[in-house]
Amino acid sequence: MKRLILLAFMLGLSPVFAQVTDMEDVEITPDNSWLKAGLTAGIPVGDASDASSFTLGADIRGQYLFNPNIAIGLASGYTHYFGKDHVEDFGVIPAAGFFRYYFTPDGLFLGTDVGYGFLANIDNNDGGLYVNPQIGYHNRDWNFYAYYQNTFAEYDLDLQSVGIGITYNIRFK
Repeated sequence: MKRLILLAFMLGLSPVFAQVTDMEDVEITPDNSWLKAGLTAGIPVGDASDASSFTLGADIRGQYLFNPNIAIGLASGYTHYFGKDHVEDFGVIPAAGFFRYYFTPDGLFLGTDVGYGFLANIDNNDGGLYVNPQIGYHNRDWNFYAYYQNTFAEYDLDLQSVGIGITYNIRFK
């Protein structure tokens, strides 16, 4: 199932990548490329809610805007799950690609991250498929969003959370 989801995502993005035929034509400017740095806060759901009471995280993304509506990039960061009932804290470190669709220059956006989530402080489990769909509001400098994050880890362990996030756009000069 994990491979099927990853394959569907890759096929879905193939038209986006097909738009750039010659990388020499790609120009990185402050208007089409930037870093996004931010924070998240969430509540564990599913099985994760038995072991954790809340999450805090930090995100960093590098984004390239193909046109005013479509962006792709790389995403990473760290989501910290605070343990409860004598369970130690644990976390997820994603290595993901992301896709965003901006409906207008300022306003609603939809996006998702897909990649691999490395688990921290969980014995005998390295991680698994990481997905993080988002819906939010953006302007030139800020992104405010709601998310659902799931890491489909080994041995039927799914680390899920829902929450809110904020990122600031740092322009390339």
